Amino acid sequence: MVPVVSAPQAAARDRAAIAAGVPSRALMQRAGAAAAGEICRRYGARLAGGVAVYAGPGNNGGDGWVVAGALAAAGVPVRVAAAGEPRTDDARAERAGALPLLADAAPEGGEAVVVDALLGTGSRGAPRGAVGEALARVSAAGARGAAVVSLDVPSGVDATTGGADGAVRAELTLTFGTMKRGLLAARDHCGAIAVLDIGLGAHAALADGAPSLVTAAWVRERLGALPADAHKGSRRRVAVVGGAEGMAGAVVLAARAALRSGAGMVRACVEPASLPVVQGAAPAALARRWPTSDEEMDDATTGWAHAVVVGPGLGRHDAARRLLERALARWRGPVVLDADALTAFEGRAAELGALLGGRPALLTPHVVEFARLAGGTAQDALDHRFEAGAALARTTGAAVLLKGVPTVVTAPDGTCLVSATGTPALATGGSGDVLAGIAGTLLAQTGDPLASGACAAWVHGRAAELAGAGRSVRGVALDDVIAALADAWPRGGEAPCYPVLAELPRVDGA
Repeated sequence: MVPVVSAPQAAARDRAAIAAGVPSRALMQRAGAAAAGEICRRYGARLAGGVAVYAGPGNNGGDGWVVAGALAAAGVPVRVAAAGEPRTDDARAERAGALPLLADAAPEGGEAVVVDALLGTGSRGAPRGAVGEALARVSAAGARGAAVVSLDVPSGVDATTGGADGAVRAELTLTFGTMKRGLLAARDHCGAIAVLDIGLGAHAALADGAPSLVTAAWVRERLGALPADAHKGSRRRVAVVGGAEGMAGAVVLAARAALRSGAGMVRACVEPASLPVVQGAAPAALARRWPTSDEEMDDATTGWAHAVVVGPGLGRHDAARRLLERALARWRGPVVLDADALTAFEGRAAELGALLGGRPALLTPHVVEFARLAGGTAQDALDHRFEAGAALARTTGAAVLLKGVPTVVTAPDGTCLVSATGTPALATGGSGDVLAGIAGTLLAQTGDPLASGACAAWVHGRAAELAGAGRSVRGVALDDVIAALADAWPRGGEAPCYPVLAELPRVDGA
């Protein structure tokens, strides 16, 4: 899998490869050659309109000189603007090798493709000086309609935090060897993202705790196929507990999503006033009123379900709290806790862990719910998204799926996975209920909370991408996302072409 790394972690991987005998210049040449190949593959006929390369003084600029030389050698008209003299031996050598192939003139401003090779993963803060001036020209070219291709990171984007003060807005970002955390946090600036193999090999997988990026191939491998002789029992049964009066829609969304995710049967346990709504809106699901005794709870879950989802539309009143505590006490199997089921344990994460008792469990908070449960603030969770879930996962003994851009799933042992699919169509009430329904089905089928959460997050996001394809995201509703689940499950053939290790589409919020 592709690691998701901070800037220091990216540099450590380069150093490890170099220490093992890979020349630093070879890494630069591989990066530039791979980027040039992708530019040719993706832009084809547009290259006849010329390419402008803006090269910075560091090794990112050296990558740019390799790109310029490779494109020129292929007959593409290329002009380079250097924002300062190269500062490293490798960059100086690549400039010397490229110059004989290039036109002795600065970019004219009308080139069809512009390559941003100004700043790399080591940069911090707003670009300034000659680099800042060059960045302004890159941005102006993009505003005129040129395709801006950034190497490793869009210049001005912090590779660790995603801070983007004065940063370039790329149409395509070609990043090298690993996925950078900042790219996943600054998607508006990155356009489409492709991770290119530059020969780091085993050194890409340093044991420094870097999470891994969830891909279509990984999801397909974890979920497998339903057997030809499957029946509703073997496809597993999911109970969804929630749906207080006035909030039946949350359970409806979760139940529909569970059924679209391959559940054999779904049972909605809701407050009596919500029963007619659920039965009318989700006729394929069974429905019953909230259990009010241990015996009714056993009948609703223990003797029937393979996994239980608690929280969608549960409410925060005393009856809801008693129902939650009864459900966790009587049902000892796999469980997904979402929304109000998490808020009920505000400041009591250790108590929740004791109730879970080591069972397969997945918690699916957004940042506000996370802060209530784990302590701290929502901003703390946002600022430390990749690390935040580890302590809560250890305390509760559950996998923690921290929703957002990107979504990060952490197991109690510290294993961490990142899903970066999705669009702003998911930024609406009820989206978490859909995710909970998907995750509940996958947990019932696999028994693995970490894999179920990561697969659910990836499929949830992929369904949003499919639902919004070719139309404005403003008009995409959750019903569209649920309908798109039918096509979101990876079936093979999704693997990118080498040297692309992983790729993400442009996120369009229009």
